[in-house]
Amino acid sequence: MAGNGLSTLGRVKLVDLIPCEGLPSDSYKLSVSTLSQSLAQYSAAIIQLPVNDGALLRSCLESSRLYFHQKPPYPPADIIHPDDFHEWCKTSGYRADPQMWQESFDFRPGLTSAEPNNEIEISPAGLVDIFALLGKACRDILDAIGFYLNLRSSPFSEILDNVPLRNREISSSVLSVFCHGRPSFQGAQHHNLTTQEDGELAMFSDHEHQVDRSLITLVKSDRAGLHVRDFHGHWVIVDGDLGPQEAIIYPGLALYQATAGYINPAMHRIDISNLQGSLYGRCSLAFKLMPKSMTSLNCSEMRAAGHGVEAQFQLPVSVDDFMQRSTDQLLNRNSFATFSFPTAQDGSVKPVMRKKRSNSSCKPLPPSKRLRLEAQRVLKERVQDIADKKGIKLRFCTLKECENHVHSLDSPCAHIRMEIGWPPGVPFVHPHDLPNKAKIGFLETYEPGWSTTNDME
Repeated sequence: MAGNGLSTLGRVKLVDLIPCEGLPSDSYKLSVSTLSQSLAQYSAAIIQLPVNDGALLRSCLESSRLYFHQKPPYPPADIIHPDDFHEWCKTSGYRADPQMWQESFDFRPGLTSAEPNNEIEISPAGLVDIFALLGKACRDILDAIGFYLNLRSSPFSEILDNVPLRNREISSSVLSVFCHGRPSFQGAQHHNLTTQEDGELAMFSDHEHQVDRSLITLVKSDRAGLHVRDFHGHWVIVDGDLGPQEAIIYPGLALYQATAGYINPAMHRIDISNLQGSLYGRCSLAFKLMPKSMTSLNCSEMRAAGHGVEAQFQLPVSVDDFMQRSTDQLLNRNSFATFSFPTAQDGSVKPVMRKKRSNSSCKPLPPSKRLRLEAQRVLKERVQDIADKKGIKLRFCTLKECENHVHSLDSPCAHIRMEIGWPPGVPFVHPHDLPNKAKIGFLETYEPGWSTTNDME
């Protein structure tokens, strides 16, 4: 991405994303720009929390390791279940999913978790403070994204929980403590950490990739292993070089819906190949900022800001209905690449990707020509339509003169790029003239999931 964006995941200090009255400061504008570019390129960013908050996170993770370590290896049958989106806003307490070799504890203010014998369950320490800390951080990040999209202040307040919660209200947002790969957990018998892929040790949880239904998810783990797919379609480890007070944030499907597809959701997966010799497994804290039940996701704020809204986002969708839909429906895709873990003859578990069959009778176009034709199509069908609705005349820069424009909020083309939702880090030139990698970024921005449905190998 040299010259066309961020070379690595963007790092932003949370304190620089806290809005103040009056004109935005230079540090705020720079932080918003870095955040938006990182989300566009990597679907994730690194958030640097204050030092004292880092100590609180570390203490909570240590408590979580001990909490899961004392759990029995064979949990009761009534708490063994995968995610149930019908109960998405009612989860609380300990849950287990042996198929994913995963245990979790959900902390949801307004609900009191209980053991199967109806005794109050003792939770990991510090969850109340962590919930407040990460909840505020996610709201500040969400407002920064709204600023980048030129939306009004606090544009998503109507679909968020009250602060503080009112009498008898239950939080829609949730703080989850996860433990992957605890050696003494019964899920261990379903996995083999000696699986080889391309000559290297590799193992991922059975759900090869996942997409959160949150607005924003903030994650802090005690060891690396979180992979997110970037806009090239490559899996990138995003938590391999984090400081004690640093965490990962990434957008979810609810934000994708509320922004009419302008903010792509992160596809992520957990690598559990580095747990050999670990006594506790891999523990992590994940705060999910969720929309309220009984509200609707609509794109009225995007329309009010002058953004083009495509047909699939025109009608409001109730949050409860949204949570029941499949990921493919929410992303308006006919199919995802399907991943599975069949058992080999030796009993090991090996990841296999089922690829779509191609018609051998038709010779495919060269990748560069396909990209050029697709870029021209999307320019005509998507970008020009947005520009026409806003009364904007597209006047592209040359590639050479725009190399510095993409890093400035005051460049000649900055206003047009923001108005039409041009991908951050991609020069504002005719898509026909973009380098191939930049063409893919352009296509992913205006047709989310393009890389998934178009095999460019």
